[in-house]
Order: sequence, then structure tokens, then C-alpha cells
Amino acid sequence: MLKLLFTISIKAFIDKQAGSAFLLVDAFFQNLHEETQIMSYTMKVLEQVIQKNPNEPEFHQALTEILSTLQPFVDANPEYEKAGLLERLVEPERVIMFRVPWVDDAGKVQVNKGYRVQYNSAIGPYKGGLRFHPNVCLSIVKFLAFEQTFKNSLTGLPIGGGKGGADFDPSGKSNHEIMMFCQSFMTELYRHIGPDVDVPAGDIGVGGREIGYLYGQYKRLRGAYENGVLTGKGIAYGGSLIRPEATGFGAVYYTVEMFKHFNEEIRGKTFILSGFGNVAWGAALKITEFGGKVITLSGPDGYILDEAGVNTPKKIAYMTEMLASRRNKVEDYATKFGVPFFAGQKPWKVKGDVAMPCATQNEVLMEDAEAMIANGTQFYVEVSNMPTSNEALEHLKQNVRGVAPSKAANAGGVAVSALEMSQNSMRLGWSEEEVDAKLKVIMKNIHDASAASAEENGFGYDLVAGANIAGFKKVAQAMMQQGTV
Repeated sequence: MLKLLFTISIKAFIDKQAGSAFLLVDAFFQNLHEETQIMSYTMKVLEQVIQKNPNEPEFHQALTEILSTLQPFVDANPEYEKAGLLERLVEPERVIMFRVPWVDDAGKVQVNKGYRVQYNSAIGPYKGGLRFHPNVCLSIVKFLAFEQTFKNSLTGLPIGGGKGGADFDPSGKSNHEIMMFCQSFMTELYRHIGPDVDVPAGDIGVGGREIGYLYGQYKRLRGAYENGVLTGKGIAYGGSLIRPEATGFGAVYYTVEMFKHFNEEIRGKTFILSGFGNVAWGAALKITEFGGKVITLSGPDGYILDEAGVNTPKKIAYMTEMLASRRNKVEDYATKFGVPFFAGQKPWKVKGDVAMPCATQNEVLMEDAEAMIANGTQFYVEVSNMPTSNEALEHLKQNVRGVAPSKAANAGGVAVSALEMSQNSMRLGWSEEEVDAKLKVIMKNIHDASAASAEENGFGYDLVAGANIAGFKKVAQAMMQQGTV
């Protein structure tokens, strides 16, 4: 009941009615006070952080999803409240915002806003990607950094949580303009990062080209070859094999482990994917290798339906060509291979066994979840960050056989980033087989830890709750042991 009320409350924020939504949340907590007299510690913290951070709907959504599942575990451990653990956990250690001036090819000065949220360093240096996209704002960067803290904990590797980016749109920009922007962005960011402080990586709009320009400027400013300061680098200057594919590969490895619970396998199943970037590309590669069939890809312009399957080397390679073109149009695939294109639509009404959102946050809403269920979707695997509204996620959990949460299923990317950090520290490089073997073990461990935590805390095989609890436990333990900092 409490979780449903959380979901109803946060949905109002996502509807972008900030003023009325805040009143709704306030009324919700007032009514809850009257009904229960004593509000739980977890709920009190959630109320406080929403009131202190108005007009941040994505951040509120992430907090609600995580804290609502943590409530039984946290409330059973009163030492957390005494130590003010949650109040510290929900507050970023540092938020950095800065202007990014640059000159375009026409000689005109442009100015964007840059961000870096260093959320939690209890178990390691801040770690998380940089996103260049017009919708980047403080709320989105905070939600990503908060989620990243738990995701990184799940990997079992010594990395804390952080995220950053800018409201810069790389689409349609020349290489020179991209370089100018990246150099200006790093001219401020370099003061706040380092191999043992904060290690950014790529995300939406930031690929190998951007990482190269960012590192080149960092090296020039620092006067030192500290290639461990960024991950997702080119192999020539310290990158790791499998890093571009890692998020998609990891999601499929996690799905394999989830399928074992249901005595299922990937072979013979159809997959509905959104996106066509590195994440979807990696997933399509590994699904095809394991005998599954991807039949949709999507972009901002709509989706394609390839009933024969995105399953040949030529088709999968073309995904990387589309990404490199910076046109950001999945229609190009339809034109190239003569398959149907559905402009302005999402792929979730297409019938398939497994749905895998691989694009961006909140791409799956309640109407999309209902369409999946009506089409007989059996499994739902979140591969992009928080792709599902809380309401839709609850509905899917109740109506499909298995749901894999993003902070667990898409942890393969950051896991291989951490392996890249290890290789840089040791001044060596591992083979593709070595990195892939380590990734498989990490994804299996994430699944097993999530399943065990869910079972131990009365959630059955709820991998969403299990991932939240498993990720939280390690961070909480480190914070308790390090004192009030």
C-alpha cells in the first residue's frame, strides 16, 4: 500500500505539473501522518529530500523507487537512523555546475551548462559517465549519479557513484566543433577529477571520439600522462577491449542468469529492443550469438521492424555506421535493408518474448507496459538507465514472469570501465577473452546477490528490490565504518 502511494505521488511530478505535484506530495505525507501517527525513518527522509529539492522529477522518481524497496530492510536496522545514514546517502557529496563557452564553425560564441555530481565515495573514487544531450539538467544528472552509486556497489568493485554532462547536442556538429566543446568542458572539469578522485566515462552523446578530445585536453592541462582518469578510451592510449560492447553484453549475461531461474534460454526467443547505439548494438551481437532474434530498433524518429532479425554481420555492423553518422535516425536502417519504418512510434506494441529498453530514461510508460502485457511479453530487461516509470515498473512486475532492473542488468558497462581502470593502474592490457570472462562472472554475481537479498528480505524473486538492497548494504556498511562524513 505504501509503495503504491509512493508511485502515485511521484507520477504527478513526472507529468511536469511541478506546482500542483508538490502540493499532492505534501498532502500525501500529511494524510499518512494522520493515518499512522509515526512515519517510518525511510519515509521521513524521502519526504524531506523531496521538499528540499523541488522541481527535480527524475531525481524524485529514482529516490522513490529505491527507498520504497529499502524501507523494510532499513527500518529493521535502527542503527542507520541513529547515524543519520539515509540523510547522508540521499545528499550528494558535491555538485559542480559550470558554464562551457566555445566557438562554433561560423565564429559565433556558444555557451552551454556543464555538470558533475560526485554522489558517494564510500567504496571508491566517483565513477560514472558524461552525457551530452539537450535535456541534461541537474535533476537528470542527480538521478543518474544516485542510481550509479548502487549500480557500482553491485559490481563488487571499488568504485563510488558519480555522473555528469552538459546540455550540449552533438548531433549535426562538425568534428572541430565537438573538439572545441570538449576542450572547453574539460578546462573546468579537470580541476575536480583524477584517477583516484573521480573517473568519468562516456554515456549518451559521448563516445570514443569525445573521450579522446576530453583526455587530450586533460593531459595538456595536467602535464602528466594519467590515462586512468577517463574510461572508454581508444585502445591506442589505454582503453579496454570489449568496453564499447560491455553494457549490452552484460545485460544479456544477466538475462541468461535470470532465465536459469525459469528454466528458459535465449535461443529461439524474439527480442524487442529500443535504441540503436552502443548498448543496443552490444545486446544485438550477444543475443544473436546465443540464438535469439532481435526484431526492432528505435530512434528519436520512430522504430524499425525487421522480422527476419537484426542478426547478420552486415546488419549489426550498420548499427555502428548509423551511430557514427550522427544523423540520429533509425529510418536509415529501414532504407538500407528494406524493412518497415514506423515514424514517431515506440516499438512496445510489437509482439515479442523479451522487451529490452536500451535508449533513455522513462521511455516505457504505463500505456507501453500495458501494450507489452497484451502482446504476451514474458520478460522485461531494463538496459538503459531508469527506462521505466515507477507505475509501469510495478505493473510489469505483477504481470510478466521476470523483470531485470537497470542498475543490475546494465552494470556491465561500468564493470568493464573499472576493469579498464585496473589495467591502467597495472600498466598492462588484458585480452578480449580475459575481459569477457571477468564480465560474465561479475554479471552472475550481481544476479545472485540480488536474488539472495530479495529472498532474505521477504521479496521472493523480486530482482528490483533485491538489487536495491544488495547495492545499499555495501555502501551503508562502508559509510557506517567511516563515521559521520
